[in-house]
Amino acid sequence: MGFARTCSVALLGVEGVVVEVQADLEPGVAAFTLVGLPDKSLSESRDRVRAALVNSGETWPQKKLTVGLSPASVPKGGSGFDLAVACAVLAANERVAPKDIADLMMIGELGLDGRVRPVRGVLPAVLAAVEAGYRHVVVPERTVAEASLVPGVSVLGVRSLRQLIALLNDELAPEEPEEPGEGRPDPMLAGLALPGAGHGTGLCDSGTPDLADVAGQGVARTALEVAAAGGHHLYLKGPPGAGKTMLAERLPGLLPPLTRQESVEVSAVHSVAGILPAGKPLVDEPPYCAPHHSATMQSLVGGGNALPRPGAVSLAHKGVLFLDEAPEFSGQALDALRQPLEAGHIVIARAAGVVRLPARFLLVLAANPCPCGRYGTPGGMCDCTPSMVRRYQGRLSGPLLDRIDLRVEVEAVSRSELMGNATGAESTHTVAERVREARERAAARYAGTPWRINSEVPGHELRTRWAVAPGALRAAERDMERGLLTARGLDRVLRVAWSVADLAGRDRPDGVDMERALELRTGVRRGLAAAGTAAATATATGGP
Repeated sequence: MGFARTCSVALLGVEGVVVEVQADLEPGVAAFTLVGLPDKSLSESRDRVRAALVNSGETWPQKKLTVGLSPASVPKGGSGFDLAVACAVLAANERVAPKDIADLMMIGELGLDGRVRPVRGVLPAVLAAVEAGYRHVVVPERTVAEASLVPGVSVLGVRSLRQLIALLNDELAPEEPEEPGEGRPDPMLAGLALPGAGHGTGLCDSGTPDLADVAGQGVARTALEVAAAGGHHLYLKGPPGAGKTMLAERLPGLLPPLTRQESVEVSAVHSVAGILPAGKPLVDEPPYCAPHHSATMQSLVGGGNALPRPGAVSLAHKGVLFLDEAPEFSGQALDALRQPLEAGHIVIARAAGVVRLPARFLLVLAANPCPCGRYGTPGGMCDCTPSMVRRYQGRLSGPLLDRIDLRVEVEAVSRSELMGNATGAESTHTVAERVREARERAAARYAGTPWRINSEVPGHELRTRWAVAPGALRAAERDMERGLLTARGLDRVLRVAWSVADLAGRDRPDGVDMERALELRTGVRRGLAAAGTAAATATATGGP
């Protein structure tokens, strides 16, 4: 009889649960039983582990073998348990010392030839291991950089099961040649898209296009700057070719770099999704996610047949989620965004369990005025009937739009704006510097509170703890009495006004800041300068 134990990690969303892997050998008819609520991919590890051991030169025990995964009540899935199961079997068969693996955390998939293959979710798994008190982790060699992001843990990367057995027995580890194609991106690690291909080519890309490339669009540029300064959601409405997509793609470049804690949070989500770029395990820039309008509700908010995986709202955590052609998305998918827009996370319930995924993103919606896109444009000759226009514009529900802080009409660019854009247009670097200063003012104001930017502060707190200038709310209260603003809308106008004041360098919003916030919220022109982001500069110097 032989018994051994080691540990691995089960992922529930982006949170890890430490699982004890136990192996028991008893006399009897040779059989391999795996218990502990495994899914199909984990149940198949019996065949992978047996083949990997035999092809690594080890003897498979001809006894009754039972492998248990504890706690048995936690659903477990994936191939990341293979390495722990194989080592537990080896220790129970006295091929390695059971005490040498008892305090090891093992994560990795086994190939039939004994190779140790990378798996998704190594970063959150190692985080869970450290929180549980483990200090030694064994991972596939190709994920060592990702696992090493977690402080306070010793990481051992192995290329094959043979190497691990030799290291556990204090023997010389054999040299393993690189697997064919090992230098190329692993298809399994490219689960949804390959980052770095440029905006719009994948579900989640990164890059910093220059804002100076955008011709005209003064009000929209101002709205973009305010959105970046306060973390406000943005709705861009205008004809095709006006620059809505260009503006959205340049928003991530205006956001400040992620802090270390934010980088780890975002990287953990991307690790579970399998889209961490090769050679760069830490995401240090705000992500940009732009799913196609045919995306399902599950692909947006997360889902799956078993335990849910992260969707676009989680992949855009601490970054930008851009929904181009927003009315073309299904109404069910759009309305599913309402909870994460308010809460900053998404809770998904399935038969296998309930998962909570982070989803604090900056939403940008873009839409045409009608199906043909020419409604309301000079000389546009729109072919749509009034009922078609109403039906198209009604696809964005009132409750969803009420959660959008900034609503901007993006007009077609004139020839003079297009040809004269080479001079005078502010660059991403210039605007990003103003955004950084505005966020620093907000962070100083909210020091000692759970909030850092204006969009995160509850309306009650903002109204009672940080007063605006006397009489500044008069116009907003008047709009609320006329039914142009809801109670939620009034709170959001107040948050936007604080962001406008932060960009202007003022200690608190005045009547001018509130008027600007109301215009950006309702789309009703109230004298906001049409000179783009220069409006913020004029405000800083006391201009209109």
